Amino acid sequence: MQRRKFIAVLSAAAMIWPFAARGQQPMPIIGLLSSTSSRDYAPMIGAFRKSLGEAGFVEGQNVKIEYVWADGQYERLPALAADLVRRQVSVIVAVTTPAALALKLATTTVPIVFAIGGDPVRTGLVDSLSRPGGNLTGAAHINVETAPKRLELMHELMPNVKIAGLLVNPTNPLAKSVVPAVQAAAGSLGLELQVLYARSDEELDAVFASLPGLGVGALIVGTDQLFTSRAEKLGATSLRLAMPAIYQYREFTAAGGVMSYGGSIIDSYHHAGLYVGRILKGEKPGDLPVQLSTKVELFFNLKSAKALGLTVSPGLLARADEVIE
Repeated sequence: MQRRKFIAVLSAAAMIWPFAARGQQPMPIIGLLSSTSSRDYAPMIGAFRKSLGEAGFVEGQNVKIEYVWADGQYERLPALAADLVRRQVSVIVAVTTPAALALKLATTTVPIVFAIGGDPVRTGLVDSLSRPGGNLTGAAHINVETAPKRLELMHELMPNVKIAGLLVNPTNPLAKSVVPAVQAAAGSLGLELQVLYARSDEELDAVFASLPGLGVGALIVGTDQLFTSRAEKLGATSLRLAMPAIYQYREFTAAGGVMSYGGSIIDSYHHAGLYVGRILKGEKPGDLPVQLSTKVELFFNLKSAKALGLTVSPGLLARADEVIE
C-alpha cells in the first residue's frame, strides 16, 4: 500500500515538474541601443512598447528591456554595441541608423531589428528590402529621401529666396547622402545652397546666429537624431529669429516652424515592436521583409507664416495633411 502511494506521488511530481521548470525559465531580454537620449525618444519608445504588447510581450511581465543610450555621442556607439552583444540578449532593437550600423559590425548572430529614417539598402544595413537575409531586419520611414522635396516646398512657398541653408550633423552617416541630394535639387531650382553643420546645442545656436550674415533666406533641417530631439526648440527658434524653416515632423511646426514634411516615425517603431515579438516567438530576422513606410505628411503653421509675412498659396494648403492656425 505504501509502495503504491509512493509511486503515485512520484508520478504526480513527474507530471508537475515540466510545468514548474517552464515557469522558472528566465524572461527573454531585449537590448535597445540608441544614439540619442531616453527623454528625446519617449514617444517612439512608447509606440514600440505598445506594439510589443500587441505581439504578446509586456515589459516587466514576460520580457525585460535593457536600454543603452549614447546621448548624442556617436563615437560611443561601437563600444556600446559590443557591450550589448556580450550580455547575450535575445534580440537587439537599433534606434536610429548610426546605432544600427554599429550593431551590424558588432554581431552577425544576434537578431537585430532597426527603426530608422533612411533607406536601409543604401546605407548598407541589408541587401534587399524583401529578403534582408542575415541577422537584420526592421522598419524605415522616408525622411532622408524627402530632404530635396523639403527644399522644393520651401522654394514654392518663397520663390524669391536666392540662398537656402541646409542644416546637417556631420557625424551622422546619413549626411553623406542628404547633402549631395539637396545640392542637386538646389541646382535644378537655381538656388545657392549653404551647408551648415551642428553636432551640439552650442553649434545649433551658432548656426542660427550665422544665417543673416550668410544671406540665407530659408532653412532646411536635415535628418538627425539631435534635430529630432530638439524639434520644438528648432521650430520656436526659427520663429523667434524670423527665419522660415522646414523639418520633417509635426512637433517642429507646432512649435513655430513654418512647415514640416516627412514620414511618420511612429509607424516605424510600431512595426519594430511587432517584429521583435515575432522573433522572440522563433522567426528569423532574415525571413522578415523590411517594412518601408511610404506615408508622408505635410503640415503648415499659418500663424507662423503670417508672423513672417508669408502667404501660403491655396495649392500648398490643399496638399497639407493639417494646417495649424
